[in-house]
Amino acid sequence: MNDNVTPTQKLAYVTPETAKILKGRREFFNYHDLGVTDATNGAMRAQVMKATEGLSQPTGWHYHVCDQQFIYMLKGWVDLVFEDGRQIRLKAGDSMMIPGGLRHNELATSDEMDILEVSVPAELGTVPCDPPAGHG
Repeated sequence: MNDNVTPTQKLAYVTPETAKILKGRREFFNYHDLGVTDATNGAMRAQVMKATEGLSQPTGWHYHVCDQQFIYMLKGWVDLVFEDGRQIRLKAGDSMMIPGGLRHNELATSDEMDILEVSVPAELGTVPCDPPAGHG
């Protein structure tokens, strides 16, 4: 074992009571910060997104500026469509990794929904875009 290893990141420990609630990219979510962004010096972000109401209309076509976005449905469901035409209903217990730059649109959600979201790096830009051909 190498005893000369010095961690470059910090331990992150958060409870539901100590998680900071942050403003995020969607108005209908509360974003519960899990402390990973600070602990990794921005290399990764982890948060639990809790819906405050169901999605009343699609979010619109967009993509994320990141290496990858991983989501794990804790509660509820979300319907998504991707630029290749694939439609997926992600429900509690399902997970998905979305590569950065992949165009998609959230179509509908349950009224109650909790999602664990992890992104690499922590900074996750959302860029609105035109629908892909055939998705008018």
